[in-house]
Amino acid sequence: MDRFEIGSLIEQRLARAIDESGRQWQQAAPIHYFIVDDLLPVELAMQIRQAFPQTSQMMLRKSLRELKYISAQMDRHAPILEEIIFAFQQPAVVEQVRAITALRSLYPDEHLYAGGISVMGRGHFLNPHLDNSHDKDRERYRVLNLLYYVSPDWQETNGGNLEVWPDGPDGRPTTIVSRFNRLAVMVTNQHSWHSVSTSLSDELRCCVSNYYFSDHPAASDEYFHPTSFRGRPDQPVRDIALRADAAARGWLRKLFPKGVRPAKHVYNKDR
Repeated sequence: MDRFEIGSLIEQRLARAIDESGRQWQQAAPIHYFIVDDLLPVELAMQIRQAFPQTSQMMLRKSLRELKYISAQMDRHAPILEEIIFAFQQPAVVEQVRAITALRSLYPDEHLYAGGISVMGRGHFLNPHLDNSHDKDRERYRVLNLLYYVSPDWQETNGGNLEVWPDGPDGRPTTIVSRFNRLAVMVTNQHSWHSVSTSLSDELRCCVSNYYFSDHPAASDEYFHPTSFRGRPDQPVRDIALRADAAARGWLRKLFPKGVRPAKHVYNKDR
């Protein structure tokens, strides 16, 4: 199936879930999110999972902030992976998401800035963080994160689950299990602290990611910040290091709003 056919399936599933998803979105404040289970036919979701590349074909992100494999250069991988990513960028899908969230304007990102696919193995994690506030050219606000999970039989006890921190990284997180064939859509703004718990499974946790951008901030106030990480409540030393890292990154971004070098995690279609 191509992106248009898959996009049609996603649009239909979102349309059926629009009322429940809208309620979820409103009730999840202050970090708004909604989830849609059984997004696609099981056979198609399995086909997407089976198309994921070996981790040797992906980039390893390893630091105090995170440990995971990523890729945005989709022409290196099985065609269906590019099709599922861009299925989420079809206008009818974007419009359904806009109707659920009531955000004023939404634009998908053909460059896959920080999007694409990711794989997490045993011991992999993503510390609490705020996503970069804007697109790669600092022209639009990053307002939504769309995460589609395709690891069969994934359970909460596997770890590797999405966490949102409504009271900030000094509080306690709400866990959203990375359940197979589940779409999670969450707001990204200056308060939307989120993370991925450490994976405890020998199975791979596979995810398809998209971001949507907007002419308007998701919150009422304008904001600007780079991706900023924190330590978990039981990581005081790491928290100090990550706070210092975030402060330095923020200072550099103020000096060089467009960045000091081109973004690496983008889909370079002209390479």
